[in-house]
Amino acid sequence: MAEIVVVFDFDKTIIDLDNDNWVVDEFGASDMFDQLVPTMTWNTVMDTMMKEIHARGKTMQDIEQVLKRAPVIPGVVPAIKAAHALGCDLKIVSDANLFFVETILEHSGIKDCFSEINTNSSYVDDEGKLRIRPYHDFDHKCNNPCPPNMCKGLIIERMQAASLAMEGNNNKKRMIYLGDGAGDFCPSLMLKEQDFLMPRKDFPMWKLMNENRQLIKEKIHGWIDGEELQHILLRIIKAITTIEEKQILSAVDHSKFQTIYSH
Repeated sequence: MAEIVVVFDFDKTIIDLDNDNWVVDEFGASDMFDQLVPTMTWNTVMDTMMKEIHARGKTMQDIEQVLKRAPVIPGVVPAIKAAHALGCDLKIVSDANLFFVETILEHSGIKDCFSEINTNSSYVDDEGKLRIRPYHDFDHKCNNPCPPNMCKGLIIERMQAASLAMEGNNNKKRMIYLGDGAGDFCPSLMLKEQDFLMPRKDFPMWKLMNENRQLIKEKIHGWIDGEELQHILLRIIKAITTIEEKQILSAVDHSKFQTIYSH
């Protein structure tokens, strides 16, 4: 059922907090972090904080152990596993970084459920420090409230273009997008009428969406917690599948009618 693409944000959509804040807080570096945030972009702040955490004698293994303690939203892991088992193509679009995201997904047993992880790049330098680099160049053009290092709308457009190039006008893929933050508003504007948006209620994306309803073309299904996320996501997948099955059966019946009539 690769006809359904499910795109997840990560922070406060899969895990129940912001993983950058979690790591900084766990290493007792919140004061320095709070001082830096007003002075530079978030992505640059996190790169700077990784240097500081390394200077305090913390290793990559220490960071990994902290990430493994990050709380995943109850109900989300079963939802992801179920959607994957049903044949959906699962992807992540997150303004975190690859090491943080992959570590948590691996620990939660769901990394292999995702065909694609779009997030800020990260690597370990020669001194053993985790370095974090932006996903997009800071001069990307976007009029929506996207951070300078990542426009999720551009990522969704790239996914849509890839599907169109592969399948042409016969492209029937439907997208389900789940998110919570202001940065998730831009990709919601890229979705089509046949797609679905699942914003987390009472979070920034929910507020922006309600203030700009006239710009939203896709169907909207809000959720509060992991249990509701799981219920709504699987219900949407089932509904899409049922429609597709009816269309296939109708096409088969029509083909049979043509064959009989031709005789």
